[in-house]
Amino acid sequence: MALIPLLALEIRTEHDVVLARQRARQIAEGLGLDHQNQIKLGTAVSEIVRNAFRYAGGGRTTYALDDQTPSSLVIEVTDHGPGIADLAAVLEGRYRSTTGLGLGLIGVRRLMEVCDIVSTPGEGTRVTMRKYIPALVGHRQLMAVAGQLAETFLRDQRNDPVAEVQYQNQELLRTLSELRARQDELEQLNRELEDTNRGVVALHAELDVRADHLRRASRTKSRFLSNMSHEFRTPLNSIQALANLLLDHTDGELSPEQRRQVTFIRRSCEQLAELVDDLLDLAKVEAGKVAVKTRDFTVAELFGALKGVLRPLLPAHGAVTLEFEAPRESVVVHSDEGKVSQIMRNLIANALKFTERGEVRVAARLLPAGRIAIAVNDSGIGIAEENLEHIFDEFAQVEGGRRATGPKGTGLGLPLSRRLAQLLGGTVRAESSMGSGSVFTLEIPLTYEGSGEFPLIATTDEAAAESTTAPTVLIIDDDEVARYLLRGILPPGLKVHEAKGGVEGLAAIRRLRPNVVFLDLSMTDISGFEVLDRVTGDPDIAGLKIIIYSAQHIDDQDRKRLGKAVAIVSKRTDSRDEAIAEITKALRMTGIAVAERGRA
Repeated sequence: MALIPLLALEIRTEHDVVLARQRARQIAEGLGLDHQNQIKLGTAVSEIVRNAFRYAGGGRTTYALDDQTPSSLVIEVTDHGPGIADLAAVLEGRYRSTTGLGLGLIGVRRLMEVCDIVSTPGEGTRVTMRKYIPALVGHRQLMAVAGQLAETFLRDQRNDPVAEVQYQNQELLRTLSELRARQDELEQLNRELEDTNRGVVALHAELDVRADHLRRASRTKSRFLSNMSHEFRTPLNSIQALANLLLDHTDGELSPEQRRQVTFIRRSCEQLAELVDDLLDLAKVEAGKVAVKTRDFTVAELFGALKGVLRPLLPAHGAVTLEFEAPRESVVVHSDEGKVSQIMRNLIANALKFTERGEVRVAARLLPAGRIAIAVNDSGIGIAEENLEHIFDEFAQVEGGRRATGPKGTGLGLPLSRRLAQLLGGTVRAESSMGSGSVFTLEIPLTYEGSGEFPLIATTDEAAAESTTAPTVLIIDDDEVARYLLRGILPPGLKVHEAKGGVEGLAAIRRLRPNVVFLDLSMTDISGFEVLDRVTGDPDIAGLKIIIYSAQHIDDQDRKRLGKAVAIVSKRTDSRDEAIAEITKALRMTGIAVAERGRA
């Protein structure tokens, strides 16, 4: 490393401190540094030199150029004062001084690329600062700059400390002006943000109004579809019956041409009847009036039934085959078999309709989280990617894509299938590309998570039947024996319902709106703690009275979590009489009047 000396200053007075800062700024300007870096350099030098003057009584400052790549300005400040006793703590910010010692050193290290500090107690301190100047390269160029700076120092008349203070004041005023401009800009942005927020609030209000209009329109449409479907069904049945009479020669023989005409009438009538059935099903699903009737069935049983129903749809020439691929192990599904079958019939019939030759394969596979996927894969012409979502719109007919080999569909099969799948807690999705066939997949839970015992919306008769004067009690427990025993010790005059777990229990709570719930804590699907949290977190059912009825040990922390329960009753009682007494006491706490009962 070759250093090219520029200047050396002895620090003896306050004037020397100001002059050291002035020379640093002049050197930075001569080296071509921008205004911001000039200020940084002057500030750093001023801080270190002032420390030397204040704490050591003076020192020496040298300025030099280093021609080693990258070129740099090297400034060294040395003093022979007492040194810095706890330098490491000062630099780490852990040292607190009443005089401000250390704050300047930390700030200088942030301003300069390099700031090395060496201090020996009793001997003094040396601070070496370095500012890189990559614009200057080579010893010759640096020497030229050094000569120019030396001439500048000789003819510089600005050695008056008052002038330097005035310059610093100008810098301060310029900085304050910039801060004021930033403040004005921030206030303007805040005003714009407030205007935007008001606009968003107004937009949300308008969206709420429009959403309400859409809901009313949807309900009106559903009622219209339902009414018109019923009105169409009677004349269609009559037309079909009359066409069948004619084709059965009930009133005499038909000519071949007449028979052909009547066959067209019946076929058109059947297509219209299919449209009416789909409209009626869709209206029921949208209105929430579809009952989910659950039962256990296997995938093999489902596939067997579908084979028999769909075999007549296969073309007579055998150009298309229908294959079913069930899982090797027996898979039991607890859901509405009729609705699953209806969805699969729609998907498979569509695949056969749009496949001229090749194969339609139906395969089932188990998914994580207790779900099953049944995929229908065809070798048809496929669907363009931009049309994949539109095919689930009501009455949608994709143009220029799939070509049906049979009669044109109603445009309701896929929307109805997706709605039914959603009703069962699942979905229907499509994957396809032009020329590569299509895959339609039904995905549903292996176990229907709603309450299979009740329709989505209660009918008038059901609501009337449940609005009797007898208090309604719901038992939520996955232990059948525990439910049976609790039912046996409940007092007479109560309408008792049971739920086989937490998920079914939550559905039953919303359906039955019971007066009291007996809730077990340890269940296989979700715990009683989570059921209680969901109930108390839902404003619609938060006021429900819940009695904890569990054999689980309950500590103080558990009692805090169960604070919103009316009572806690243990299943582990010594006798039936004790159990009856505890249950009776808990029921009275809910406000249900219970008469005294004799011993069993």
